[in-house]
Amino acid sequence: MRIDPYGNSAQGGQRRGGGIRWWILLLFAGYAAYYWFSNRTTDPMTGEKVVIDRSLSAEDEKQLGLQAYQEILQQERPVDPNSAVAKQIREIAQRLVAKVDVVETALAAEHGQQPQHFSRTFEWEVNVIQSDQANAFCLPGGKMAVYTGLVPVAQNADAMAAVMGHEIAHALLRHGAQRMAQQRLAQLGQVAGAVSGMDAQTQQMVMSAYGYGMMLPYARAHETQADEVGLMLAAAACFNPQEAIPLWERMSAASGGQAPPEFASTHPNPGTRIANLQALMPKAMEYRAKYCPQGR
Repeated sequence: MRIDPYGNSAQGGQRRGGGIRWWILLLFAGYAAYYWFSNRTTDPMTGEKVVIDRSLSAEDEKQLGLQAYQEILQQERPVDPNSAVAKQIREIAQRLVAKVDVVETALAAEHGQQPQHFSRTFEWEVNVIQSDQANAFCLPGGKMAVYTGLVPVAQNADAMAAVMGHEIAHALLRHGAQRMAQQRLAQLGQVAGAVSGMDAQTQQMVMSAYGYGMMLPYARAHETQADEVGLMLAAAACFNPQEAIPLWERMSAASGGQAPPEFASTHPNPGTRIANLQALMPKAMEYRAKYCPQGR
């Protein structure tokens, strides 16, 4: 055993180094816990506690969405806004947006909450983008896009409304802001590992565990929430919510069954998603009867 001039053994030095490492990790863990609890709030539409950084306002998020949208439109090719498909997509979007307020209010009331209605400041816009992707998105601030590859998979306006309602729901629920908070926590973990001297392999194992244990389930929960809110939105806008079931069956077929196992995915598997939608269908039909009295 090597003895240093101060009478400390090498093993004792290792113990002190390990102790310092654990103190660093504990300090970072304490800050992460403080960040988590101090930024928790209740989402009125789901009644669930969520983490959104209080320094990120809805207006800030809206500006980030606009910036991302402009960048996408510079890279992608929107179809002629006067084309038949663009007009049909805009009409679907207009009907969905017209029911945002009533659906927000109804869902918040179910959880004894007051609706936030921050989406009233959204500047809604939708473009159809030429692409083989069967996809769509809605960014914070109401900037939307539908890819032409989704049209043959949706097959009808009711199914398209289910997809677009789902994407609008992500923006209404501020899922982007919630993901940013999760990413900040992940970054804190990475910094803590690096500062404490944790080796790269251990850091990778810890972050992998965090991903599988926290971030992926969080993402899947967002998809399930968006399915529910989007389905209610489509129903209230006088679309047939029952078309969501065959839609997701077609979406699954279009993917060729190449999706990863659910535990390793950001999305529920098609079977789980369809089962959830089937369970929600009575509620969706109630929304259609209540908010679409003309039954068109």
